[in-house]
Amino acid sequence: MSEQDFTYIIGHKNPDADSICSAIAYANLKTLKGHKGFIPARCGNTNARIETILNKFSQPVPLFIGDVSPRVRDIMVHDVVKVHENATLFEALELIDTNDVRVLPAVDDEGKLKGFVSIFQMGDYFVPKFSEPRAMRQVHTSINDVANALRADVKVTQNPDSLEDMYVKIGAMDIRSFGKLTGSDAIPASETIIIVGDRWDIQQRSIQIGVRLLVITGSLGVDPEVIELAREKGVSLIISPLDSATTAWTIRTATRISKIIETQSVVFSPDQLVKQLGWRVANSNAQAFMVTDDSDRLLGIFSKTDILKPKKTKLILVDHNEMSQAVPGAKEVNIVEVIDHHRLGINTAQPIRFINDPVGSTCTIIAEQFRKSDIEPSPEIAGIMMSGIISDTLNLSGPTSTKQDSEAMQWLENLAGVTAIDLATEIFNSGSIILTMSPEEIIRADQKFYEENGLKFSVSQIEELGFQNFWSSEDLLMNALDRLVKSESLDFACVLITDINKHNSILMVTGHDEFVSNISYPNIHEGPIFDLKGVVSRKKQLIPFISSTLKTIAPGR
Repeated sequence: MSEQDFTYIIGHKNPDADSICSAIAYANLKTLKGHKGFIPARCGNTNARIETILNKFSQPVPLFIGDVSPRVRDIMVHDVVKVHENATLFEALELIDTNDVRVLPAVDDEGKLKGFVSIFQMGDYFVPKFSEPRAMRQVHTSINDVANALRADVKVTQNPDSLEDMYVKIGAMDIRSFGKLTGSDAIPASETIIIVGDRWDIQQRSIQIGVRLLVITGSLGVDPEVIELAREKGVSLIISPLDSATTAWTIRTATRISKIIETQSVVFSPDQLVKQLGWRVANSNAQAFMVTDDSDRLLGIFSKTDILKPKKTKLILVDHNEMSQAVPGAKEVNIVEVIDHHRLGINTAQPIRFINDPVGSTCTIIAEQFRKSDIEPSPEIAGIMMSGIISDTLNLSGPTSTKQDSEAMQWLENLAGVTAIDLATEIFNSGSIILTMSPEEIIRADQKFYEENGLKFSVSQIEELGFQNFWSSEDLLMNALDRLVKSESLDFACVLITDINKHNSILMVTGHDEFVSNISYPNIHEGPIFDLKGVVSRKKQLIPFISSTLKTIAPGR
């Protein structure tokens, strides 16, 4: 299965436990249903809590994908029909005819790109200008190459592998006229190929004057005396199964492609973004574009029409549906499915499968999909789904928790062989991110971006056992939040620090003075830090509050 056949199941930026766990569980369900190529993925780093969950249930960290924007490797032809730089036009023509291609990249013994040949270049070679009659007869080849092209019966050869410039003449006249032919130009006999039928006199004369190659056509027999004379005079002699006209044309195909190869190829890296190909492709007359690695080894080939073909990368979004939270490049590829429990914020070019349910966790929705399919997850996958539900609903005690979450948890407990209470204790005691990460990493660990009422902002959430660690790092976090607003060109940014034991939160805000002044919660510090008693959910409590507050202020101020 090629990489292009994979479908990546991926959560939002700065993934939380539910985002990671739902991707793993849904990929497992797809596999159990007999589907192939579904890969759990992530577009951000994990944290100590997520790693605790994955280690407990023996699951690898999902594949990291930082950007799914189509790249050259996504549109190029990987199985390239190519030709060796020392091949003949005959070999190149066979490849073009057999594979129905117009351009053949030429490579050396190591697979490094040396140029290309095309049917148009070959046309110029086989039909040169009438002002250059000498070019009509010239071939750059060896005796063996000629014999192979003709599939000839070889009788005598001298230096058969020597590459030389030779000139084709047909002995289709009487002996007197033939004498005039061989002396009519400045081409020496030692560079001449004579094509003749069963004309014994011309055969003998050709050998006597020392032509480079004598070709007898039509599979006609040759007098042993002629063969012996050729051997004595050092003249190569072969018998062609073709008629004289076809033999003459076929000999021209024995020319090495080095004679016509175009060495100036338009080359791209496989990692280059398709949207950045720009004018190099649009303004190029090239019939095809080459793709090489850093060592010039040929990896692929593409044309202008390949850029217009539908993109092959497929995504299933879990635990989000807004493009601002999706992996970069998601707009440019095929989103085939969405499973989420947040507000709607997506437009798609084609109808897709969309499951959106106002439950506390995406893992609850995935668990219901297992049950509807009459498939029991393994204890490990059941534990993974329990972990997602516990993390997103604060073990069913948060305001986002629903009856469906409770029912899913009860079903999964029986399969996983672990109680929700014990698992929640282990997850929530797995370490403080404030103590283990830098201020910037803390803010970005679980951060989501939004745009409402003409304002762009982000909301991060940190879950802790108490607020002691926050107060000791308050200044560092506020400075990091200020830098974030500038670097991301935001109007404001918030951090919600949640005490998962007491179900209370503290809100830290920076930017947009009018928004800050309209926050109705108690200010508990000299700076913009507020006490949000009973608030634990970003989705169900904080975001609705921010939205209603923004409606009361003028946009863009």
